[in-house]
Amino acid sequence: MSQNAYKKSGVDIEAGNQVVRAIQPWVKSTRRPEVLSGLGGFSGLFALASKKYKHPVLVSGTDGVGTKLRVAFLAGRHDTVGIDLVAMCVNDIIVSGAEPLFFLDYFATGKLLPEVAVEVIKGISVGCHEAGCALIGGETAEMPASYPPGEYDLAGFSVGVVEKKKIIDGRKIRPKDVLIGLASSGLHSNAFSLLRHILFEKAALTVDDTLPGFSKSLGEELLIPTRIYVKAIKRLLRRIDLKGVAHITGGGITDNLPRILPRGVAAEIKLTHWDPPAIFKILQEKGALETEEMLATFNMGIGMIVVVSPNEVKPALGILKRLRQKAYVIGVIKEGEGPVVYA
Repeated sequence: MSQNAYKKSGVDIEAGNQVVRAIQPWVKSTRRPEVLSGLGGFSGLFALASKKYKHPVLVSGTDGVGTKLRVAFLAGRHDTVGIDLVAMCVNDIIVSGAEPLFFLDYFATGKLLPEVAVEVIKGISVGCHEAGCALIGGETAEMPASYPPGEYDLAGFSVGVVEKKKIIDGRKIRPKDVLIGLASSGLHSNAFSLLRHILFEKAALTVDDTLPGFSKSLGEELLIPTRIYVKAIKRLLRRIDLKGVAHITGGGITDNLPRILPRGVAAEIKLTHWDPPAIFKILQEKGALETEEMLATFNMGIGMIVVVSPNEVKPALGILKRLRQKAYVIGVIKEGEGPVVYA
């Protein structure tokens, strides 16, 4: 089949080549010394700095952006969802104490629009730069009739490394340890199916509306990218013994914090110790949701939780303050079994 015939069937090879040419400077900006390959090969090559580790353990993570993409389609804005894609992967890796090394993306669409794909991949590059990992490869798939016009889907995959004896797995968590919550940038990339039902269907709002008290349009507010916590956690690890780290994604604190708790302990969360961003109050009011349901669905303003000994609370907060990362003492570990307790 000729290239012209392939184009007539709905796949434009030149459009794909145009994207590759346009993103090269952005991909290059994420390069690390360990990267051995260039863009356009069949695979990405990355040399593990084995002398840096005695017993290196590779840590992998994969995720997508979910139905937050539908907000991007409605708003016609595609420069932030790539950051979300990276964040959802590297934030899962860093909870083990692993340094993210490299990232790969998968961009699938019915008809490739180079200007849209380039914006998305620029965002991925920005996210990789923030996380300190290299964008070493990816796939742009044009699949006619598989997606509605103007829509696409994203998936990401990242690999990190940690010294075996430095893996953070929660086993050292004990009663009286303290929970520090790192502020989220907002909704991040979770529960957008419920969010869209509440705001766009039930409340009949549009992405162009501006809610009372907000300076941004609703679309701009919802598309604030997921915060990347790699720098904050890496900086803490230099001085603080982090006993546990939990990434607060879909399921909120209720479902995610117990994933790192050993048997015999429970977490008591003080809800009065931080103020969730206003968008959560809007969602609760317009969706007529109970606080318990909100806590089990959204991050409620806390994107990451670290567990430390009582004597390390002050230095940990000091480090985070210097990084301009808002953080709050949000609870304590107690003896017991079962789910998170809210007080």
